[in-house]
Formats: sequence, structure tokens, C-alpha cells
Amino acid sequence: MKRLKSIISTKTIKALFLLGFFVCSIGSYSQNIRKSDSLEKLLKTGDYDKVGELDLLEKLTRTETDLDKLYNYSLQLIIVAKDLDSTKAEYRGYLQKGNALIEKGDITKGLESYFEASKIAKDNDDLEKEEARIDIAIAGAYSTLEDTDSSFEYYREGLKILKRYQDTEEDLSSLADAQFNFGDEFLKVKNYDSAFYYTDKANKIFEQLESEIGIVFCKGNFGLIYAGKGNNEEAEKNIYDAIEVLTTYGAYSAVCEYLTAMSGVYEDIGEKEKALDYARQSLDLAKKHGLKDEIGDGYYRLYELYDKRKDSKRALEFYKNHIDYRDSVTNVAEFQRLNRLRTKDAVYESEQIAEKQKEIAKATQQVNNQQKIIIGLVGLALIIIGFLAFKFLKQSKVLEKQKGVIEFEKHRSEELLNNILPEETAQELKENGFVKAKQFENVTVLFTDFKGFTSQAELLSPEDLVKSIDYYFTKFDEITEKYGLEKIKTIGDAYMCAGGLPFPKDNHVVKVCQAALEIADFVKQTRRNIDHNLAKFDIRIGVHTGPVVAGVVGSKKFQYDIWGDTVNTASRMESSGEIGRVNISEATYKQLVQYDAFNFTARGALEAKGKGKIDMYFVD
Repeated sequence: MKRLKSIISTKTIKALFLLGFFVCSIGSYSQNIRKSDSLEKLLKTGDYDKVGELDLLEKLTRTETDLDKLYNYSLQLIIVAKDLDSTKAEYRGYLQKGNALIEKGDITKGLESYFEASKIAKDNDDLEKEEARIDIAIAGAYSTLEDTDSSFEYYREGLKILKRYQDTEEDLSSLADAQFNFGDEFLKVKNYDSAFYYTDKANKIFEQLESEIGIVFCKGNFGLIYAGKGNNEEAEKNIYDAIEVLTTYGAYSAVCEYLTAMSGVYEDIGEKEKALDYARQSLDLAKKHGLKDEIGDGYYRLYELYDKRKDSKRALEFYKNHIDYRDSVTNVAEFQRLNRLRTKDAVYESEQIAEKQKEIAKATQQVNNQQKIIIGLVGLALIIIGFLAFKFLKQSKVLEKQKGVIEFEKHRSEELLNNILPEETAQELKENGFVKAKQFENVTVLFTDFKGFTSQAELLSPEDLVKSIDYYFTKFDEITEKYGLEKIKTIGDAYMCAGGLPFPKDNHVVKVCQAALEIADFVKQTRRNIDHNLAKFDIRIGVHTGPVVAGVVGSKKFQYDIWGDTVNTASRMESSGEIGRVNISEATYKQLVQYDAFNFTARGALEAKGKGKIDMYFVD
């Protein structure tokens, strides 16, 4: 079983029950979204002092359900907390940053953030409860990494503290969640007696708290424990009851695991078709809700069943799919690739040493022959050999140093090339020496331009001008990368990016407009930031969708660029827009409106330089 989490939606943050930040109900989840939206609007007004900003950010990190926003708010909270020397707020910032990273699948960086929170808690006596909760969170992360020993260690440390605090419902809830997760860890290593012991302790507290979701998770795990002990009747009853309730909550990850467990129960009693049916149900549900781990587990379960039925063809197909999903989560393929490279290097070095040994042996034999022929020349021969050996070693060191420099420069040049060009385009260039131009039928192009840039530039020193442009464009790059867009180029104070290439994407028009709105908001917030000492610009943004040709120009300084009427029209959308607004063409509007994700202000047909009249819209 997975750790206890909020189970409202697989597309939003799954808040950890063990941290007690969210209540498990559909109503409270919706309430959190509404509350988060209102807090976000208040934060954007800038109508607060530092203490007020800290309070707003703390509330936002408690209620925000969007993982990217939660991550950004937690970073802001850490900065403000350090400015105000608020250790508790700083702890919460690192904790929530870790939660966001863990839920996004970046376990390693999530753990780093958890350890920062743990250090703060351990250094402050009044944060003892928080120390326990972060220990449990760290244990859960290690469980995901399948590091059982570390997971057990942190569970024990956390429980040792939590047992001392049982005065409030929140204390009891934290203790029950931790006991459940500890029992679940024992279940993973098939220690069924310990698993039952801790699950039962958790269940009694959940019953005392009348926590339906806690009770039903315990019931499901009791079913897994009974299945492990061979009591299939009790296993089936408990798991079926858990599935029925969890489905109504939308806890699809847990339902997938319990369906897989039901498959095992029916396999044990010889009902092979039912075992297959439950395994298929688990995989179908995981695919429907995009649960990558559960999809991989589902493929593996079907591989096991078909392998036992001697259906090698289908078993191999499911096993291959399982490996693909496993590697996509754990980067095993990359690890194996690096490991093979290391192995090849080691073999190569061994061969070099063996070759050198042969050469030395040959030289020694020649010396021995010469000794037999002319004893008087032994001293001279030894001197010559010593001199040659010294030269050989010296030359080897030079070659080794040159090899290291070459490897470093090669790695650096590849990094630079990947930074200039899309990864696939860079690979094509390296393999073929050139890149074929490609036609893309549906690409969304974004242009930005600062108003009054020339007049402001005249008032700034060259250093401050460069710093100002770098400040804005660095943030634009972050936003572009965040939404999976391709930065094309900058021309003076103009910035250009595009969505839908180098690979077509169905929702690229949405991503481009989200990025455009975020860029506009960033520029607006910068103007209102009294602490910002560099240039403060106004910005116009234009967006248009249509066909383009993409390719690489230049033979010495490579540049990935796009051409076509779509690019020119996007530029006209920018120049025809208004300050702080995102101006889009009718072509973009027709694709964007179907998503029902934005509000629009129709501007009618306006004259665009060199294009005639074009229907335009503001995205609000």
C-alpha cells in the first residue's frame, strides 16, 4: 500500500495525511481551491508589509493544490522567513517544498528539502512535534526509493516522539497515520505479524477519531496481510470492502493496488480467469488516471500471470512494457548506460596495462638475450631501457592529461550545443553534420517587446542596461522551460518563443498563452516592486498560431530558427497590442477557446501592418 495521502484527484497535490495539512473530503478539497485562489489574488495586489506577506505565503502553502504553484510559494516563504528570522515559517517552507518535489516525482531533491526542514526542527526545542512529522515524511520518501532500512530508522525515530503527544485530535491523527505507514512498510517486506500489529494500533485510533478514510485504508491493508498469510476468504472480504469505499473517494492509486491484491487472492485459489480480470481492471484504472507507478506494476502482474500460463508471447509483451515504465521513473536505463561506459573504460585500461606489460616483458627478454651474447653491454642496455621507461611514463602522463582535457572540452561543447539547439536537433547535427529543415503545420509563436526601451536605455549605463535585460530574459527563460516551450531567440529587447516544436503537442496553444500571462504578470509585479533597483519596463505580448518552417542556420555560430508568415503575424500581434495585455489572433483564439480555460475580450478586426485587417482578442 502507498502511504496515507489525500485522495481527491490524481491531477492535483496529494497532501500527506501524516502531516495533517488537509482533511480527506471532497468538500474541503474544493474549499481549499477557492481559498487558495482568493489568497493568490490578495498576494498579487502587493497591499501588505513583510509580516503580512509571510502570513499569506504560509496560508497558501497550506491550501495550494497545484504542485508548481506550491513549489514557488514555498520558495518565497523560505526567503521571507529568513528575512524575518522566523524559524517555524522557514521550516514549513522547506517542508512544503519537499512535499511538492516528492509529489512531482523528484525524490532526491525532495529529500534534500526535507533534511533542511529536519535540521531546523532539531535545532529548535519548540519544534519537537515538527521534528517527528518530518522524520515520518523522510521515512515515506525512503520507502518510495525502496530503502527499507533507512525507512524503518526514521519511522522509529518519529514514532518515539509522537507517542509522547496524544492530547489533541491532531496529535492522535499524526500518530495513527505514522503507525499505519510503519505497518505498511512491514507489509512490503512480508513481515505480516508486525504489519498487523501496527495496522491494528492505527485502526483503533482511527475508530476513536471516527476517521472513515483511515479505517478503510486499514481494512484494505488487513486484506493484504490476510492474503499474505493465506487466509483468502478474509483477504477477499476486506479488500473488496476497501475498494468499494475508496472508489467513491477517487483514491485510484490505492484501488489499483487492492485490485492487484484481489488478483493474487483468486490466483491462489485456482480461479485464473478472475485473477486475470482483476489484474486487467487494475491496469486499465491506472492508465485512465495516469498513475505511472501503478501502470508499471499492472504490466508486471499481467506478465506474471501469462508467464505461469506458458503464454510466452504475451508475457514478454507485458514484461517489456513494465520495464519501460520502471525505467522512466527510476532512470535505470541511464544508470545502466553509465555503468556500461565505466565497464568499457575499465576493460580498456586493463588492456592497456596488459599491452604495456607485454612490451616490458619483450624488452626484458631482449636484455637477457643481449646479456648472453655480450655480457659487457649489460650496463649500457640497462641504462637505455631505464631512459626509455622514463620517457614512456612521462609521455603516458602527458597523453592522459591531454585525454582528460579533450573529454572535458567535448562534454562542455555538447552542453553548449544542447543549450543552443533542441536536444533532437543537436543530436541530428552531431550525427549528420547538418540539420534538415522541417515543416510544422500547427505552431504557436509568442513575441514580447518592451515599451519605451530606447528612451530608458539612454538613461542607463551599459552595465545596468545589460543587467536589466538579463534579469527579465532569465525569468522569461524559466517560464518558457516551465511550460515546455522552445526559446527561439532574442533580438534587442524582443523575446521570441514557440510551442508545438520540435515535436507536435496537442495543447501547445494553451501552454503558450499560460506562459504569456505569467510573463505579463511578472513584468507587472516587477514594476510594483519598490526593492527592484534596475530598469522597470512595460511590455506588449502577441501570439499567433499557424504553419512554420524550422531549421538551423549558420556554419560556425549555430542558431535554431523558424520562418514563415506565422512568425510575421505573431510579431504584428505584439505591435498591435496594448501594454500589459496578451493580444492573440483569431487563429489562436479558435484553438484556445475549445479548452474553456481563459476569458477573452474581442477587439474586432484591426489593421495590422502589412497584413490588412485581422480579428484580434485579448486573453484575460
